[in-house]
Amino acid sequence: MQSSYRLNARDLDQRFLESLKTLFQDKEIEIVVYEVDETAYLSKSEANRNRLLRAIEHAENGTDLVEVNLEEFE
Repeated sequence: MQSSYRLNARDLDQRFLESLKTLFQDKEIEIVVYEVDETAYLSKSEANRNRLLRAIEHAENGTDLVEVNLEEFE
């Protein structure tokens, strides 16, 4: 059996470990940890890659920007 989990390191807790132990019981398992590169992940799709590149271009040129009033979210 193979399972993949994607979570923030701060979410690792005893409950997570206990769920792994329950799921795999007495089996030997291998745990591989790597940092997720969101840009590389999103760039796998051509549509996403094009959208990201356009967004970067707009940010660099200061065009099509959206102003947000952070006080509205407090």
